[in-house]
Amino acid sequence: MLRVGILGAGKIAGIMARTLREMENVQAWAVASRERERAEEFARTYGIERAYGSYEELVEDPAVDLIYVATPHSHHAEHCLLCIEHGKPVLCEKAFTANAAQARQVLARAEERGVFLTEAIWTRYMPSRRMIDDLIGEGALGEVVSLTANLGYPLTHVERIMEPALAGGALLDIGIYPLNFASMVLGDEVEDVTSACVKTSTGVDAQSSIVLRYRDGKMATLHTTVLAATEQYGIIYGTKGYLIAHNINNIDRISLFGPDRSLRREITVPKQITGYEYEVEACRRALETGALECPEMPHAQTLRMMEQMDALRRDWGVRYPFE
Repeated sequence: MLRVGILGAGKIAGIMARTLREMENVQAWAVASRERERAEEFARTYGIERAYGSYEELVEDPAVDLIYVATPHSHHAEHCLLCIEHGKPVLCEKAFTANAAQARQVLARAEERGVFLTEAIWTRYMPSRRMIDDLIGEGALGEVVSLTANLGYPLTHVERIMEPALAGGALLDIGIYPLNFASMVLGDEVEDVTSACVKTSTGVDAQSSIVLRYRDGKMATLHTTVLAATEQYGIIYGTKGYLIAHNINNIDRISLFGPDRSLRREITVPKQITGYEYEVEACRRALETGALECPEMPHAQTLRMMEQMDALRRDWGVRYPFE
């Protein structure tokens, strides 16, 4: 039985708790918040064994096998390091940290201490990733030449999105999904990046468009916004047709079209609890084998994505007060 401790008691932590409750051979063992009453209420809601009023109590619990960090981006580095110093394996919610410098520090310390650590960018772990890879591998699209990806929600009412001190903005919260989609499909040999951004009144990025040009001539065009809802498609174009990955940050259906735009195949993904279960299972497999990272999201890839987002924010003049 893998006993999971949840560090943080917000909305995303609740989704993880609900997921763990329905999984086999995994248990939501403990939750920690800075406010004991909040932790206790969370534990009652999700049937969790223990509730702690500090993160220090959680990392000192000898029964905890894995800690899921579910605090704002601005605090990920601090909380991952707290877990690592106590020898606790970590599954850290995306974005991994607020910037690449923090990511390097956390990854280096995990390596020094020999502690397992991985980023919870769930699309990297889901079956849909393999399904898309298989379609491309079998030649269903011919030669892939380009892709587009779009993700947007109206989120300007959410404090952590608007607040620079919490590493806010569209990029780290949802822009990370189109970027990872492009990386999973086209790789990371990016030769040139062109982008534009519109900022919020607080100075973080509200929406952006990004064009990636790869060494082999392929291109990715990405759009992210917190000002409005979008259709949330990831579309991959090839010489023999194209596919649409519906709901790009939790793909539920893949539509395959021919060059004449006729629908050739409709593929549904396996039924899931919430989608979070795949990253937890990946952690369990890695821990059982003594690995220090998950092959689905290696440390080098996490750092590469953080560096890519840092470069974009520099171009846009988006900077957090703690940098």
